[in-house]
Amino acid sequence: MEIPITGFVMHSGDSDSEHSHKLFINSWDGRPVNLHVHPFKGNTTVDDGHYHHYAGVTEPAPSGVPHVHNYYAETSFNDQHTHLIRGTTGPAIPLPGGHYHRFEGYTTINGRTPHAHRYSGNTGDEKEYRQ
Repeated sequence: MEIPITGFVMHSGDSDSEHSHKLFINSWDGRPVNLHVHPFKGNTTVDDGHYHHYAGVTEPAPSGVPHVHNYYAETSFNDQHTHLIRGTTGPAIPLPGGHYHRFEGYTTINGRTPHAHRYSGNTGDEKEYRQ
């Protein structure tokens, strides 16, 4: 089964060999697609005697079609260091009038004693994306 879509690709501007492109879909099966984002926040697990807070907004994704979101955030500065979190959410989980996504993973390794933290949570409900 083929579903016609339209959209555009944006080059990330990275100069290294592992650069990326973002695809923004603006129609799916002849219907306009609105883009949206989700807020997310939480605390990591306690490891090496401390934890970190994180908060951010997912990358945009189309509304009304099966989708996931990429996310990225830097944690709070605790115990003289930060960590990065990044990943891809799970699929949309319906809410009355909207949806949310699950996310989970491990931070990057950092600290005087190198370590990582686990994190997990749910995004907030979707918000309309405005460039």
